Amino acid sequence: MDSLHLHTKPSFGGHEKFVFRDGWLKKGVDAVSQNPLIFSDNDALVILGVGKNMVRSIRHWCLATGLVEEAESKERKRELSVTDLGTHLMTDTGWDPFFEDSATLWLLHWQLVSDPFRSMIWHLLFSYFYEDECSKKSLAAFVQRQLDRAGISTTSGMIDREIDCFLRTYTPSIRGNRISEDTLDCPLTELDLIRFIPQDNIYRFNVGPKPSLPTPIFGYGLFRFLGSAARHRRTVAVDECIYQAGSPGQLFRLDENSVIEHLEALSDLTGGDIRLQETAGLRQLYINADADDFYDQAAHQLIEEYYAAN
Repeated sequence: MDSLHLHTKPSFGGHEKFVFRDGWLKKGVDAVSQNPLIFSDNDALVILGVGKNMVRSIRHWCLATGLVEEAESKERKRELSVTDLGTHLMTDTGWDPFFEDSATLWLLHWQLVSDPFRSMIWHLLFSYFYEDECSKKSLAAFVQRQLDRAGISTTSGMIDREIDCFLRTYTPSIRGNRISEDTLDCPLTELDLIRFIPQDNIYRFNVGPKPSLPTPIFGYGLFRFLGSAARHRRTVAVDECIYQAGSPGQLFRLDENSVIEHLEALSDLTGGDIRLQETAGLRQLYINADADDFYDQAAHQLIEEYYAAN
């Protein structure tokens, strides 16, 4: 198993135990575009229309999905700005501000689980956890081992709270007769990535084809992955794209055949900038590009063209 490498100590609990809800991310992006200090403004509760803890939660989820970012200057740390992705995706004239296309949910999922700083538990469990079935207890034990290896200290209670929020991000609530704030589902439950099996009290990662995942969104994730894992290489083993921590195979929970199908389709979409070849039984991805910013440009171009066509 790959080892977890971190450059910055991760942040826990920023979600305030709330998953993000329909409308929260757009609400946050719109508010930041109007006021970079909105989340420390006394009027934030009125403007955002939610309680104090939810204000902090909206801030967290906007940051964790890469739709807004903090100022780099320590003196302006409380200021936020909308990222290029947030502008293109979530503004009124953006690609899909109201999540009408399931591709947007896949894109936000990728953004979330590929961030080891704000979404450490999400990142760990999609990148490094290879079991299909699990219980909350087994997830907590796995996370504790990973954090211990990485030299990260936190409490068992914090781990349990993070795992509860992680599971509620992807599994629908089991509702009784009363709907409360705690039973409102996250839009990412629509992706059907994790299923709860009540009779066995276990959770199951749904590994296999994802019919609602468009190849350009897979390609976006692939180029982000290659940009960090193989930026200066011309060839990449296909198995890395399937099984390596942070790969699209892992983060989208795809099986081998599904990854191969997406890679074959990407060869056409990129005009041959990447090609799938098999030599002496070894399947490899060949990258035919020299520009240092190729992966960033290619990732953006894929999703821009996808939304323009849809």
